[in-house]
Amino acid sequence: MTTPLYRHGDVLLQATTAPTTPLHRQPHTTLAHGELTGHQHRIAEASAAELFAPTPTARPGDPQFLHVTAPHATLVHEEHAPIRLPAGWYRVWQQREYTPGSVRVVQD
Repeated sequence: MTTPLYRHGDVLLQATTAPTTPLHRQPHTTLAHGELTGHQHRIAEASAAELFAPTPTARPGDPQFLHVTAPHATLVHEEHAPIRLPAGWYRVWQQREYTPGSVRVVQD
């Protein structure tokens, strides 16, 4: 059985089980901000999902987790087609790129 993956620009989501690490529930459902455009990768139906971030003591680069609590939620961004996510848990992270001497988050 394969694990579903969803790519939305520089954001990647992987279906997973409920995380066991401590997380902080966020007051929003914005997965990533576009540093260059100001656009956001976000859930259109805010009441359909919950976003969780690593605790302040987490390792750098630890992922966020999205919990779709409704039958589905729609991931939207002004420059990408919407993606319909079924209910469940998702690991969320932003694409990184290597440049000589550093690794950095891709800027949208």
